[in-house]
Amino acid sequence: MALIREKDSKRLHVKSKLMGESLVSNSFLSSIEYKEPFRVFPDVSVLKVGGQSITDLGARAINPVIKEIIANSDQHKMIISTGGGTRSRHVYAIALELGMPTGIIAKLGQSVSEQNALIITTLLSPYGGIKVGDDDIPKMGAYFAQGCIPVIHGMPPYGYWEHLPKDGRLPANRTDVGAYLLAEVIGARQCIFVKDVDGLYTDNPKKVPEATLIPKVGAQELIDMNLDDLAVERTVVEMLLSAHSVTQIQIINGLKEGNITRALEGDHVGTIIYKDV
Repeated sequence: MALIREKDSKRLHVKSKLMGESLVSNSFLSSIEYKEPFRVFPDVSVLKVGGQSITDLGARAINPVIKEIIANSDQHKMIISTGGGTRSRHVYAIALELGMPTGIIAKLGQSVSEQNALIITTLLSPYGGIKVGDDDIPKMGAYFAQGCIPVIHGMPPYGYWEHLPKDGRLPANRTDVGAYLLAEVIGARQCIFVKDVDGLYTDNPKKVPEATLIPKVGAQELIDMNLDDLAVERTVVEMLLSAHSVTQIQIINGLKEGNITRALEGDHVGTIIYKDV
């Protein structure tokens, strides 16, 4: 690109569409033409394995999930993302009692998610499991070429710079958000949340037995419903409204054998939440 000099100024610019713009003008931002996003791994599925819903239940829950992941690894490329679960809630409670700021709480949550990533990686190691971090995204292609199953902690790398929540101090961007953002940035085929419930309900079915399953719902429609409890972090639903590549997510019950396989094959299992605006 050519260098040009401003009139009546010594300032030099690289000639481009964004030259001299502040990048905060609404009219300018709306005028920018965007190409379709480059999808780095459009054949990869991101599986978020819940911490409290799967890992915390121990061998009876983890081993069948591991077995099903291994059984599908020859047919489907996957990145496994891990949640924090009960231990993260424990450290959150201590941090809140001590008055810790949101960024510190986010870092504490990340450490627990990393523990679960190490557990899952170790169980998958004989079959190509490899623990990766946020900086390893550019290496994923090489890992897939070698038949690896990458495992990454789900907490997004905001860390100390975690966005301040509207209410309270708990970070709104936790492991569900991290899994979804990972899927979006690599242009994944799909993002599947492996939980211990059959999908999204009108309320928490563990506390409200009469709650009913919602098989499919739009993100904005779900936001407008203003449900008291959700099976996925609310920020994920909000992010779907701005999605470019991964325009829907799926919530499945990983405790039911075969659900992971069916979801990987594209079947409608559990609940699908999709971009509807």
